[in-house]
Amino acid sequence: MQKSINEIAAMPTDGGEEGTTAAAARGISIGIIGTAQLVDRILKVLKAFPSFRPIPLIYEQDEDAPRLAEELEDSVEVLLASGPVPYNRIREEANVKVALHVVPLTDTGFYRALFRLKNTVGVDAKKLLRVSIDTLSKQMVQKSLSEINETNVEAVYYDGPVYASKEQLIAYHLRCYESGSCDAALTADESVAQELAARGIPIEWIIPTDGNITVALERALLSTETRQSREAQVVVGLVNLDQFEKRVHVHTSEHEVQKLKLDIHRMLLDYVESLDGYLTPLGGDEYLFFTTRGIFERVTGGYKSISLGKSVYQKFGLSLSIGMGFGRSANEAGTHARIALRKSKEAGGDTCFIVGEDRTLIGPLAMADPLEFALSLTDAELIKKAEDAGMTSGYLSKLMAQVARTGKTDYMVHELAAILDISVRSTHRLLLQWMDHSLVAIAGVEKVPKGRPRQIFRLSFLRDKAGI
Repeated sequence: MQKSINEIAAMPTDGGEEGTTAAAARGISIGIIGTAQLVDRILKVLKAFPSFRPIPLIYEQDEDAPRLAEELEDSVEVLLASGPVPYNRIREEANVKVALHVVPLTDTGFYRALFRLKNTVGVDAKKLLRVSIDTLSKQMVQKSLSEINETNVEAVYYDGPVYASKEQLIAYHLRCYESGSCDAALTADESVAQELAARGIPIEWIIPTDGNITVALERALLSTETRQSREAQVVVGLVNLDQFEKRVHVHTSEHEVQKLKLDIHRMLLDYVESLDGYLTPLGGDEYLFFTTRGIFERVTGGYKSISLGKSVYQKFGLSLSIGMGFGRSANEAGTHARIALRKSKEAGGDTCFIVGEDRTLIGPLAMADPLEFALSLTDAELIKKAEDAGMTSGYLSKLMAQVARTGKTDYMVHELAAILDISVRSTHRLLLQWMDHSLVAIAGVEKVPKGRPRQIFRLSFLRDKAGI
């Protein structure tokens, strides 16, 4: 049964009842319209966008999308359709004044669906696979196949109306399959995939990736009036040189120490200048700077990277702890910057956290993707447990980043090796240590066509903490 918009707006968006009322009163409201599976995926990716307050509406039939969009219009600043099918119907049939965005389908989603389809059909490497495709353009598909040097796929494209109904797409794929011109089908419509699968036709649903969803959310954020008004919001940054006193002791003279401090100050000054900001030393190993939110977001690529940390380490062998604070006043932003810096120090340094005006914690940003975690996720208990198991703060930050960004806690060893940027052998050794300390568990195995089954490892300590 469909809930009313008011009921949905009052529902928790972070898995808990505490703070729900406050959450409903803050943030940029975004309406999300789509099927249950896609809306759920979008909500998981939205954890990395603390500025948004989602109001999701789920439909079972595509034709309901325009009506839901009109119902949401007065309650949200921006609308996001989960895919091209609801997006096209809303554009064609609904009269909405707010900005409407769509989660795009790209080559990544196409590759993934095609790979699954090949496994389903069971074709060998030399056999030609004939596939009927809807929604995706011929140009996009041909380019994608060319890029992976795929010559054993022959695509047949839907050439009917742009805003095709579910019935029209089903009839098209049935016609191709029953005539013998195609062996299988690819569709961008979930209901079409379900109907064709029920009829025994090999079919795969082309699902957008988390990267596709992130791109759509970034575009939606940029289009909102609230986001534009926050461009000029004051941002306070606190920078602390990790273990600076130990670094100073290697110098033999006070002159060398002062020269080091001057060189560091110049590098910090150059970075803050790129932010069009103002820098002042607080004494010792700490600095304070001011900038605006719009500039900070652009320079960091939407909170994706802090190039200053890498530059300082490469030149001076020093790591940084950085705390960024957003607020409705300079005083509030400064208080939040101090909280964020404390979290960076607690996480072992060499990282950056942000505390927003609603005290939402974003991070770690140490050359990683934007995240959102509850403040308790980086508590001392978790860090101590990780350290006892031989998990460095760097590894912990990278794993937290990956889980927060994707919502995924199950990985194979080669995936973890890539995330941690170490060899597979070293990853195996670490996994054994982490399993001994109950941080990681074996979630299952994946069978492969040739070779031994591969174990799937679950980051159970992050799954529990993040409430996944």
